[in-house]
Amino acid sequence: MIIIGEKINGSIPNTGAAIAAKDDAYIRELARIQTAAGADYLDCCASVGDGELGVQEWLINIIKEESDLPICIDSPDPKVCVDAMQFCDGRVGIINSVSGEGNKIDVVFPAIADTKWGCVALLSDDTGIPKTADDRMKVFEHIMARAKEFGIGPERLYIDPLVETLGANPESLLTFNECCRRIKEAYPSIHITSGLSNISFGLPGRKFINMPFLVLAMAAGMDSAIMDPTNRDLNGVLHGADALLGEDEYCLEYIDAYRENLFGPLNRD
Repeated sequence: MIIIGEKINGSIPNTGAAIAAKDDAYIRELARIQTAAGADYLDCCASVGDGELGVQEWLINIIKEESDLPICIDSPDPKVCVDAMQFCDGRVGIINSVSGEGNKIDVVFPAIADTKWGCVALLSDDTGIPKTADDRMKVFEHIMARAKEFGIGPERLYIDPLVETLGANPESLLTFNECCRRIKEAYPSIHITSGLSNISFGLPGRKFINMPFLVLAMAAGMDSAIMDPTNRDLNGVLHGADALLGEDEYCLEYIDAYRENLFGPLNRD
């Protein structure tokens, strides 16, 4: 399971306040704790209007000083994503994201074509998020055709079928999982990701939605998530599901994660 640490994102209120205050120490701590918790990438999203590229440079420089992990450059503006690649100093990361909307593919795919960078691709287009799995798969097929034009292999793509909040769409998981299964059947080497906590937005007791969603989506083929790796309960469920799904031979990664105190009770007597 590929974990993209979500915490350096200005849309999170505390992080947004730290970015506005240029609180270097707060951002450093977010990079440090997510790295220690086992993240594979660190998401970096300024979530500001004017001067976004400059804020991204500041955030990326802090991350580079505090962590050896590659960076997932996150912005709704594809030009900012592409321009921010220069700040990563050779670290091969992920662009977050493109979709079938507007000219995003035309900005990002040429920029990463001759590199090893990955890219998150959302199954939405100019009409928004398609309601049915069939319609989302049409967006997927369009994205794959464009990726082929630029020689971008499936293994470099992180497809996000888009999970809507369960409170607004009771079939959110079912549609998401149908897309997962169809995508993996067509391209076994492709990655499937999601913004994990979107499923529970607006609901009480969110962890009781997030954790079963993680397991059920993993069973359908999701192999990546943008999530909080410092959430010990969620981390434990993730490692347990990996083992149960045959992705962790002899439970070795599960055992190592437990020994490294990445999940379970903080105090073990």
